[in-house]
Amino acid sequence: MINLSVIAQLIVAISVIIVWVFRFDNIVKEFKQYGLSDLTRTLVGATKIALATLLITGIWYPSLVLIPALLMAFLMLSAQYFHFKVNNPWQKRIPSLFLMLLSLYIAAVTLNLIA
Repeated sequence: MINLSVIAQLIVAISVIIVWVFRFDNIVKEFKQYGLSDLTRTLVGATKIALATLLITGIWYPSLVLIPALLMAFLMLSAQYFHFKVNNPWQKRIPSLFLMLLSLYIAAVTLNLIA
């Protein structure tokens, strides 16, 4: 049976890949709205895709999960900050909030803080 942490890893990783690959036009608009540079957008995107890849790889190599989960949670917290800064409605804030909570759950399970 697949445990919930693995399902969370897949949800976070696949969501990030879908947004940063297939909905990139939306990302471009959001980063412009936040006043962030193209270089920042590129670095954030490359980092998120690398972390998503490590979360998927972590299904078979669990030692790879903790750091990517914590870094992904940090990036999602940063997204929350920028949504707040430009006063986006809650509908726009919910996806990154959900992914942040899932990332923290993954980290907590990895650290054996919760089952």
